[in-house]
Order: sequence, then structure tokens, then C-alpha cells
Amino acid sequence: MKFPKYAAIALLSLMALPAFAQDFIAGIPRNETLIIQGTPQQNADWFNLWAPGGGAAANINGLQQLTTDTLWFINPEGGKDAWQNALASEPPSYNADFNEMTVKLRKGIFWSDGVEFTSDDVVYTVQTQIDHPGMAWSAPFTVNVASMENPDPQTVVFHLKKPNSRFHTLFTVRWNAAWIMPKHVFEKAADPLSFNNNPPVSLGPYQLQSYDKGGNWTIWKLRDDWQRTSIGLAAAQPPEVKYVVYRAAGNPEARVIEQRNHNLDVINDMAPEGMFSIMRDSKSTASWLKGFPFAHPDPTLPSVLFNTKKAPFDNKDVRWALALLIDIREVALGSYRGAANIAALATPPTGSAPDDYYAPMQDWLTNFELDTGSRKIKPYDPNISSQIANMVRSQWADQIPTDPAKLQRTFGFGWWKKDVQAATELLQKAGFKKSGRQWVKPDGTPFTIRLQVEGDAIPTLARAGTVIAQQWSQAGIATKVDVAGPTNGQRLSTGDFETAIYWSIETWGGHPDLSFFLDSYHSEFIKPVGQIQPPRNLQRWQDPRLDQLIEKNRSIAFDSPDVAKLGQDFLKLAVEEMPMIPLMAYNKFAPLDTTYWTNYPSADNPYSASGPNWSNIRYMVVGLKANPDAPKP
Repeated sequence: MKFPKYAAIALLSLMALPAFAQDFIAGIPRNETLIIQGTPQQNADWFNLWAPGGGAAANINGLQQLTTDTLWFINPEGGKDAWQNALASEPPSYNADFNEMTVKLRKGIFWSDGVEFTSDDVVYTVQTQIDHPGMAWSAPFTVNVASMENPDPQTVVFHLKKPNSRFHTLFTVRWNAAWIMPKHVFEKAADPLSFNNNPPVSLGPYQLQSYDKGGNWTIWKLRDDWQRTSIGLAAAQPPEVKYVVYRAAGNPEARVIEQRNHNLDVINDMAPEGMFSIMRDSKSTASWLKGFPFAHPDPTLPSVLFNTKKAPFDNKDVRWALALLIDIREVALGSYRGAANIAALATPPTGSAPDDYYAPMQDWLTNFELDTGSRKIKPYDPNISSQIANMVRSQWADQIPTDPAKLQRTFGFGWWKKDVQAATELLQKAGFKKSGRQWVKPDGTPFTIRLQVEGDAIPTLARAGTVIAQQWSQAGIATKVDVAGPTNGQRLSTGDFETAIYWSIETWGGHPDLSFFLDSYHSEFIKPVGQIQPPRNLQRWQDPRLDQLIEKNRSIAFDSPDVAKLGQDFLKLAVEEMPMIPLMAYNKFAPLDTTYWTNYPSADNPYSASGPNWSNIRYMVVGLKANPDAPKP
């Protein structure tokens, strides 16, 4: 008898031993422990977040999420309380010319080894990274900071090389930011780039208890003096989670099994089938959305990234041709089983973006003209998202909205029409020719593409890569999917790719300002292929018009009404040049087991991000409540 794939998983989950969890939390009460999906650590002994070491700095093990801190946080879910003062006691203060920023720090915050946090740590963090190129935030600090002064333990004044009203965003967390270094620890190291920082001192409410040298799990324990942290100073009650375990949980199918057996409270991401299976069968699972698509829509934009420093992807006609060979409906079905929020603009259609950008720009998109070299076409189709909704309506029935506005919020606004003839004209305009059924480059060699994906860690994007590779291959461009696995981040940052399914655009979420990614797109940060590209312009897109937009954005206040207008100007430029092909919002299938813990954030209660790789998850960890009906230890 042949079992359907997820029926087999359900059967295996009944056979799996619940005691498996005790292998890595032996001696720790399960009802005091939150177990989170992490990633295997390539170098488990490395705890230096500020230098590339192939370990915790690059993967999810809780270090960034539970022990670090910086000046401010922004809740990516938005809302009236989205801005959160962390180590700083108030928002940043600029002078009239935006070339000086003053920061006031909280009193009473201590590192886990008992040393008080002061302005010396902030100044040391910036100066050390300026002095050591290759550290995580060296490039933006070097470009921006002329000098610093700290007249007292709670004040830092930054003197900038040129006006930049967004300098504070380097210290503002949406996913991560410039974490403050412990001066008293790193100043004793011979070289901060080779120092493994093991064991790490913590500035957050949790500290390291133990870890697997093989890189499979890391355990964090609530600090005895957790009150002496930025979270502790603002807390009304002590956190109920005493221990947090980040553990590798295998492939997407294994994650389903582990959560069904209550050995994995928080899943980072999984295949849509697993999510749908859990939500249909489990009575102890929570999700961001109560109904289809259940997923959490991260303010992150999975796209086809082009390495614009490698021919022929330096030619916008080639990039546009590849976009017009994609049928986004097939991509949405093949990757997300239809649970995709498609995006034609270079900003995710989440948070405030539908109101700030997508709705206001529909007329511009509909009337946008593209010159193929033979004619002008209008490639935008505003109805594609409703077509995707109709494809899944028979399966999910009343969970699919009929209201057009709700449909747009769930499935997106529109996308580019698949147009093989227009793509043909664009490739011919670029000097390509057809030889039989295959395209040939201007130099006479076959046009082949290597399309990089990460793999099982993000199954939806791996599937999207497979679908797109098939579509390009069918059009006569032989495309091979290149599974990079744990080397994905390194290869993207050094430019060791041609095209890739990943993201280089992430936004604040609840704020129209695009500086979270846009500031790093300035040409002053471009590195040659082979060198590490500072976040986040992985495609190394360079354009004088882009620089002008960024510089103008730096010259106006963060909350200026001109922010959205400048954002629209950027989005129009990105459509015209197509340095990446935006695909969809990163809908993350992240089920949450309520057997031991309740009060997870949701669309109805968006007090925090819920993804294990988000630094904002620290607010979720301290906000969880023990389930009074949990199994007794």
C-alpha cells in the first residue's frame, strides 16, 4: 500500500519517541524550556558576531537573538508602538544639518559578567570596526563617521563626514543591526577579527549555558540579573521561559515530526504541505494567520538576483527578457502551492507598503512601457493575483477572500505578463541569436545560466528556483539549479553566482522609509567580485540616478512626508532597470506549538516578530506564557 507523503509523516510522528528531546536538554525542565529551530553551526566554537567566522555570526543559534543589544528596535509588524528604545533612553537627536547625532543611553544596564554598559562600549564598537576592515559594520561606519565623543557614560555624539539623516538606522534593529561590542572583553584580544569570543558575555536577558561542538544545538539560560538589561528595565514581570534551546531539526519533513511530538516549539520555515497538514490535523498549533495561507509575511522580498558585474546580466534588456519568460502563476503554485503574495515592485507587499506604494502606483505600472527594440509594450497585468486566488479557491473555499482589496493583501496586486515574443525581441536587441531551439550569446557561445538556491533550509525558494529554471530552459536558455546549502551566504556576498533566488531587499515593515536596504545600495559600498559585498546590494547594482536618490533620502528626516515620494522614484527606477526580478513576499510557514507555551504573536496580536532568525524574537521569548495544561515533568 502506498501512503501519501504527509500521511506517512503523520504515521511516523506517532512512532517517534517523545523522549528524543531529552537527548539535548537532559537535566533541564521541559516546561521551562522553549525549543526553537536553528541551523547547524559550521564552526560551533565561534561566537564573534562582528567578524566572519563561519559559525554563529552566519547562522541561527540564538546568539544574535538572545544576547546582543543595540540602541533601538523597530517592530517589523508596525503599529503605533513600532519604535522601541533599547540601550538608548530616547530616539536619536540630530542637528539641523543632519551631520551630527547625539545618543542618550539608559543607566543601570550590565553585561552578564557584571561590568556596566556605558558609552565607552558604543565608541569602542564603532572605532574598532573602522580600524578593522572586514568586520560586519566597518564599511558604513568608515563612510559615515568623522569622529566621536562621549562626554559622560550615558552620552555619545557622532560627528558625520556628510549629512545623513539615516545614520541612526545602523543601530536600529528590524532584523539585525550594529550590535554593541563589550569593550572590556575585545580590547584584550590580539585581533578582533580572529578572536572567537568564546564564551560570549551577554548584554541581553539570556546567557550561554552549553553548546554542541558538532554544531547541532545551543542552550541559553535566563540571567540571574536579567533585570539589568534593556528588556529587564522595561519588564513588568519576569520571563517565564527559563531556558531557550536552538537546535538543528533536519529537513522540512523532520520538522513536522518533531513538532507533532512536541520536541520543537517554534519552526523557522517549512514546506507549505507540512504547514497545511499541521493546521488541518493538530489541535495544539498556532500560526500567524488563523486561516489560509497561515504564513507570516516577512517584509522581505525573494527575487531573482542578477550578478550585474557578470555579462550578460549587466545588460538590462537581458534581465527584462528573463523576467518576461517567467509565468508567475506557475511559480506561485510550484513554490507556495498558491499561498504567495506576488510583487512586481522592488519592495515587499507587506506592512504599510500596499498603502504607501502598491495601491498608489497601479496606474503607473499599468501604463509603464518597455521598448523591446521592435516595438513598445505594456507588460504589467494587474489581474494575475486574482487568477492565482481562483486556482486555489476550490481547495480552500471560504478561506479565500472575494473582496478585491483583501485579495490584493493576500495574493498581491499584479505582475508581468509572460511574453515569449517580447523576450525574443529583447534578446535580439542585445545581440543574441537562436540556433535551433537554443539561444546563443553575441560571442557565439551557448547562453546557459546557473541559478543558485540555498536548498532545504528555505524549501519554498528552492522550489521557485526549480520552476523558473524549467521555464527558462523551455525557452531555449539551458538553466541549471545550483544548490549552495550552507555556503549560500558566503557565495552571494562574494559574488560567486550568476543568478540566485534570494533577497537583497528588506524593509522596516511598518514604515515607508526604504533606507533599511536602500542606503546600502550606494555605489560607495560596491566591492569587486571576489570581495565581500557589505549588506545588502548583493547584485552590485550601480547607477548614478540610484546614488542621487539615496543621497536625497539621507538629507530629509526619517518621518518626512517626502519619504514615500522618494521611495516611489526608486521603485520606478528599479522597474526600468530590473537589477533583480521581484517575485513575492517571503511568506514564512512557521507553526508554533502551544503544548508548553502560549501567547505567541499573531496577526491579531503583532507585538513581536516570531521568526527564530529575527532579533526581535527576544520580545516574543520574554512575552510567552507557560501553558497551565502542559504535561507535568
